[in-house]
Formats: sequence, C-alpha cells, structure tokens
Amino acid sequence: MPSASGSSQASPSWYSRLTSSLASQGTSLGTEIQAGFTTFAAMAYILAVNPSMLAVTGMDKAALVSSTALTAALSTLIMAFVARLPIALAPGMGINAFFAFTLCLGKGIPWSEALGMVMVNGIIFLLLSMAGIRERILGAIPQPLKIAITCGIGLFITFIGLKNGGIVVASDATFIQHGNFTDPAVALCLGGVLLIICMIALRVPGAILLGIISVSAVGLFVHGAKGEAITTLPSEYFSTPASIAPVAFKLSFNFLSSWQGFLAALPLILTLLLVDMFDNIGTLVAVTKRAGLLDAAGRLPRAGRALVADSVATILSALCGTSTVVSYIESAAGVEAGGRTGITAATTAVLMLLALFLTPLILAVPAVATAPVLIVVGIFMLQSVTEIRIQDFHTAAPAALTIIAIPFMFSIAEGIGLGLIAFAVLALVRRDPRSLSVTGYLIAAVFFLKLFQIFPFKG
Repeated sequence: MPSASGSSQASPSWYSRLTSSLASQGTSLGTEIQAGFTTFAAMAYILAVNPSMLAVTGMDKAALVSSTALTAALSTLIMAFVARLPIALAPGMGINAFFAFTLCLGKGIPWSEALGMVMVNGIIFLLLSMAGIRERILGAIPQPLKIAITCGIGLFITFIGLKNGGIVVASDATFIQHGNFTDPAVALCLGGVLLIICMIALRVPGAILLGIISVSAVGLFVHGAKGEAITTLPSEYFSTPASIAPVAFKLSFNFLSSWQGFLAALPLILTLLLVDMFDNIGTLVAVTKRAGLLDAAGRLPRAGRALVADSVATILSALCGTSTVVSYIESAAGVEAGGRTGITAATTAVLMLLALFLTPLILAVPAVATAPVLIVVGIFMLQSVTEIRIQDFHTAAPAALTIIAIPFMFSIAEGIGLGLIAFAVLALVRRDPRSLSVTGYLIAAVFFLKLFQIFPFKG
C-alpha cells in the first residue's frame, strides 16, 4: 500500500526530472518564468493597439480587447505544448492594418466577411503546413521581395501611426502635410515617439509598454486643443472580461457564393496567406536562431509542429473575431532573458489571460498613446532594408516598387502584386526566367489579373 511519504516523494522526482531537462537546455524554471514575464511586457501593447486598429471597421472595441487577449493566450499555449518553443503569438501588426484599412475600409468588405477570409486563409495555411508545401510557396517569392514586403508594411504602419497621432494630416494642395504641433495631443504623441525610441536605445525592458503607460498618464493632466481630456480614467480599474459575443463566430462567406466573388477575394486571401507566412516563418527562424535552437544545418527541430501550431492559431483568430494571429518577434525579448522552452510561452499565455480583467484600463488608453507604437514598430520593420542588394537595379527596382507602393497605394496587396509583377517582367526581359519559380509566375499572374481588372473582379 503506498504510503503518504511515498506520495510526497513523487513530486520531487517529477520536479527533479523537469529541472534536469531544463538544465540540459541551459535554462531553469525560474529563468523560464522570468522570460515569460519579459515577453509579455514586450508585447502587451497589442492589447491596446489591436482593438484600436480594428475598431475602425465597426467592431465592438471592448469585445476586441477580450478577443485579442484570449486568442493570444490560447494560440501561445498551443505553441507551448505542441512545439515546445519560447514563441508567443498574438494578432499581428501589419496584417491587422491590412484587415482594417485594405479589406474593410479600402475595399468596403464587411468585417464579418473579412473574418471569413481569415478563416479560409487559416484552413489553406493548415493544409499547406501539413502537406509540407508551405515552405515551397514561401520559396517562390524572391528573397529581396520578402524583405521589401516587410519594409513596405513597416512604412504603412508608420504612416497610420503618424495619421492617428495627428502628426500628418490631409492637404488639398500637397496631399499630406504636418499637423498642428501646438495641439497638446499632437505634441504628446511626438513626445511618446521620442520617449519610446530613447528607452529602446537604452535597452530598457518593456520600453513600448512603458511608453504607452507614460503617455496615457501624462494625458490625465493635459487637455486637447478643444479643452477635452486626452486620457479619462475609467470608473473601475478591474472588471470581469467583456464578452467576445459581438465579434466571435460572426464569420461570413458571401465571397464564396459566386465565381465573381471568389475571383475578387482570391488575391486578397493570397495576400493574407503570404503576409502570414512571412511573419511566422521569419519570426520562428529569427527567434530560434537567437536562442541557439537551430541545428548545424540551420534547420529548426519540430518546425513542422510549429507551423501547424501557427496555422491552427490563424483559424482560432477568425473564430474568436480578430485579425490573423502570428508569431511575435517580441518573443526575442524573452529569449534574451534566457527563455528556451515552451514554459516561457506558457507563462506569457497565463499573463495574457490575467490581462482580461484589466479591460477598463486598456480601453482608457488614448489614440495618442498607441500611435507612437505603430511608428516605432514600423521603424523596426524598416531596419531589414539593408539586406536588399540595392546596387543591383534588377533587384532594387521590384523591391523599391513594393516598399513604395504599399503605403502610397494604401494597400499591402497591391504593393506585393506590383513588386512581383515587376520582378517577373524583369526576369523575362533579362532572359533569366529561372530567377523566378513557376509558382512565383502564377502568383504574379493572379495579381496582374486583379490589378488590371482582366477578370470581373469586384472592387
């Protein structure tokens, strides 16, 4: 008969095996938990920024706070237990801009239908991951264009941040011009940008989150040009999480009801797929390389599991009522703090769930506090431009067109399409057709048909 003492010896044995396993990976339980806190601090800004971005489509902002936190937590737990990697997931910056400003505001697509496109993208994503085709499609896009897409989205996000903060405004004479810097709200937004970039330069942990908190706090004592308070404290600081019912399971698939609707949606779904793949695979490689988890050949062990976890997370995001969930580059902050296993990700997920009870405070964050985040994240994404061989014109031209077109055409899809079409044309003109794969030519053809309205695309 087992004794009480025998039962008590089971826990130390389990704990001993865990600590031994962690030690063999160069970490410890305490380090993993601390790394999870670090990752959360680095990416918690998404809890305020994502609802602010998506609310312009008419979605319920309080429900979006809960949806963002819940989707991030569940997706990160999937990554923690399936792939056992220190990677956190949440609705992606850039792809949420595509959802809000290209699909909904630009194309006039209802947000429920945009969620349906996210779901279709997720299903395709999962099938491609399970079949091992995902990497082949990603490989069809030339490396310079992959980098250019990241940079173009960075410019796009930066422009949205400048606009939301009032730093740039519309002008009949010059299209855009600088805003009224004497407006306290605009000045506070500029101050937030400078504060965040200075803290990042000084390697202050959680610089972006601290920037949001600082600007919001100052906003309590500063009034806008019309005398209104920039930040208004809520009547309560803690509450039960807002229901996700206003946005969850509200998917619409009207675009699949006709051939014409499908043709109109195809390039948009393809763009979701490509941006999703670039975000996830790029982040997985960058973070795991930094953590020393890649093998001698540069491959990621359990990469298949990680890709499947990403795909399931995309489907989950559509069901919960938010834009596509992706692996977060801010996970690198946790890796720098020593995170090496899924325990780091699981800790971050738990903190995301706890954040659900802070919804009133998150909703109180003003636009001038989230706008600097968009600007700074855009700067981060622009840093990779140095990897483009800009001295080679046949490389520089398609890349530059992509980077310029995404913000100027106010569309990630059209920017990617224009760059890929230019690359394909140059490859044929230079009699170097093999510089682009057959899949690459097919993708370019789809975008060509969409841009020039050769098929009866809607919108």
